[in-house]
Amino acid sequence: MTGVGARFDSLRRNRPEMRRLVLLVLLLAAVFFAYQPVWHAGFIWDDSGHVTRPELRSLDGLVRIWTRLGATQQYYPLVHSVFWVEHRLWGDSALGYHLVNILLHTLSALLLARILRQLKIPGAWLAAALFALHPVQVESVAWISELKNTLSGVFYLGAALACLEFDRNRKGGNYALALGLFVLGLLSKTVIATLPAALLVVFWWQRGKLSWRRDVRWLVPFFIAGMGAGLFTAWVERKFIGAQGSEYNFTIIERFLIAGRAFWFYLGKLLWPVDLVFIYPRWQVSQTVGWQYLFPAAMLLLLAGLWWVRRWRGPLAGLLFFAVTLFPALGFFNVYPFRYSLVADHFQYLAGIGPIVLVAAGISTGFNSFSKSRSFLEPVLCGTLLAVLGVLTWRQCQTYQSAETLWRTTIARNPGDYWAYNALGVVLAQNGLMDEAIPCFKKALEKFPNFIEAHNNLGNAFLQKGQVDEALEHFKQAVEIDPGSAILHYNFGDVLLKAGQMDEAIGQYKKALEIRPGFAAAHYNLGVVLAQKGRVDEAIAQFKEALRFRPDDPNVKEWLRELGVPVPE
Repeated sequence: MTGVGARFDSLRRNRPEMRRLVLLVLLLAAVFFAYQPVWHAGFIWDDSGHVTRPELRSLDGLVRIWTRLGATQQYYPLVHSVFWVEHRLWGDSALGYHLVNILLHTLSALLLARILRQLKIPGAWLAAALFALHPVQVESVAWISELKNTLSGVFYLGAALACLEFDRNRKGGNYALALGLFVLGLLSKTVIATLPAALLVVFWWQRGKLSWRRDVRWLVPFFIAGMGAGLFTAWVERKFIGAQGSEYNFTIIERFLIAGRAFWFYLGKLLWPVDLVFIYPRWQVSQTVGWQYLFPAAMLLLLAGLWWVRRWRGPLAGLLFFAVTLFPALGFFNVYPFRYSLVADHFQYLAGIGPIVLVAAGISTGFNSFSKSRSFLEPVLCGTLLAVLGVLTWRQCQTYQSAETLWRTTIARNPGDYWAYNALGVVLAQNGLMDEAIPCFKKALEKFPNFIEAHNNLGNAFLQKGQVDEALEHFKQAVEIDPGSAILHYNFGDVLLKAGQMDEAIGQYKKALEIRPGFAAAHYNLGVVLAQKGRVDEAIAQFKEALRFRPDDPNVKEWLRELGVPVPE
């Protein structure tokens, strides 16, 4: 009997570990089932700009990912290094990229559960499951480009866990680990720069007050690194990605109006995740419209009310975490997606943790107050909630099956979205369906006549159909709308060249190079035209410039050899 009793005691002592193991397995299974449609999904929209391009697939390309601005679509070198490794492993097969995103998302959920257990917050596993299965997360997980979110999320939560360990034991190793993980996260996506502010919210929730010595001082390096990285990213967004222009001309008052409305929008999608759209309608924001002030006013009233009853600090802490973590996407900084929408599901990937934890803790605390005879309700109701969210996530994943499916679904849910019409036209044109693509581009221009990309794409479509005059007209309109764009002058030059207007083409290539001196393709095309006109010395000079920026370009080398210039192999 002694042996049986010992085994019983051992099982009883190991019950928490067994329970956690069971919950872990169930969570893994639930996430992989909910995201099963993504296994068969392809690449969408700007995935081609993130999956490693041919010129960056060498070891030298990996170095350029880290050392050259503009080598990749955004300067997140750790993300693009992971893409570089992934391409070596499975090339252009989308399945591998999708599975990595799903695994990283699941790992973030497990880290969240560990953090909440360490903080002794009720409902830790429920919160982790809500985070993992909530349909607003689909955009971050199913969209390959958003490896930025899933990878930075792991580093964010890993750094948070290490910070909490340091706060508990003040060991230098935990501090170094936390700072290192934070820097790696910033190199993946600088939106995680809000981590130190979020930690201060957590410390205030724990202790009811903040101390410079205990809570703030050691976070100063985190604040400096985060602010530096954030400002750098804001500059890159303007300089290299194009987050500037009339679409971003908001007054400071209008930016506060955006922030207030976005706060409620994101909170609403978390609490009632229906009508999720890849691109939401772009709000018409104006400081002269009175009702728009209701959003920030209601947000401030809510936070003030929670502060008034702050002896129950949890609700205020959860919403402060939400607002602080959302801050980079609330409209105070220009980011490229604001061109077509001021909100997006992937902007609240980490911020949603605040309300999710509040809901999970509320549910768990509520059930704990019931008598034991009603305890069966907790697994039933929580299981039902998670099943509903899992099904919604599974359905939302269908949207990401292909680029064409994505854009047709977006148009169906947001018929006023000119950007989606243009993007669908691009997909159809790439598939050779030019007669179907042209009406899409025209529809985009009907909704937004100054849409440069649609003029450019419609011009290319007409060019492929041999309608050169129509193509020239649209490229000319694009240049008139944005005369400071190097790529538009370059494209216009190409069309003029195809139309046999060589002198006009030369002029457009030169304008492109005035705007962007290191534009290798413009140097090359200008060299070709000059060579065809017999202006050999000028052509050689242009080819040499092209080779300086694209040292491995075989076409440039071939032209130089034809013109009698020795070029190393």
